[in-house]
Amino acid sequence: MQDRGTDEPLYQELEFVPYQTEKYFLQYNDVVDVSIKTTSPELNAIFELAMSQQRQGMGGGMGGGMMSGGDIFFMTGYTVNEEGNVELPLLGEVPIIGLTTRQAKEMIEERLQEFVNEEDLFVRVRLGGIRFSALGEFTNNGNFTILQNQITIYQAIAHAGDMTTVAKRNEVVLVRQYPEGTKSYRINLNDKRIMQSEFFFIRPNDMLYAEPMKIRELGTGITFIQTFQLAVTTFSAVLLVLNVVN
Repeated sequence: MQDRGTDEPLYQELEFVPYQTEKYFLQYNDVVDVSIKTTSPELNAIFELAMSQQRQGMGGGMGGGMMSGGDIFFMTGYTVNEEGNVELPLLGEVPIIGLTTRQAKEMIEERLQEFVNEEDLFVRVRLGGIRFSALGEFTNNGNFTILQNQITIYQAIAHAGDMTTVAKRNEVVLVRQYPEGTKSYRINLNDKRIMQSEFFFIRPNDMLYAEPMKIRELGTGITFIQTFQLAVTTFSAVLLVLNVVN
């Protein structure tokens, strides 16, 4: 830290960019965290017993596999199956495919009113983290889960160890799932307008693919010095072969 005086500004305020967010509709293989509380001790015991059995069946509770995998909701949450349902204790299968988490909450509340009054129950439904894949020119490729409700595409890239120096940052492929199918996009990360687009925030089950530049395909060095060293080595090898032949 330095004493810079009062002539230089302490900070510079840059452009303010409003977010463009869209509602997320639940899809197949999504994991949702459902919490149910009522004024009935009997109903609470049923839900708590089912949750306890689910944890034990998935690896012995909070120890071992759950925490090492970093995906606690996969162990304690409910997966949307191929029919678009989640199977809840007492309620059975509840169709939530294509709904928002708020709409899913309202549907579960409606089903619970068969057993308890509306004012005597509490339901919370939320996504069990953001799951995404990073392939291609990333430092750490693979599948990732971030236990947050919302992350940006830059946070996702940072979680994958950033992109390599030969990655095409102006042509990143994003594969996004929708309830009716899958669609892919090419995104220019160098354009600040991405902060105003629907791609600024990663959605569950998104896949990012970073293509390599041509220098990766040609097998040349990544930096100028590496390319220069490779050229000198190649030139020296050619001269050596010519000398041997002559």
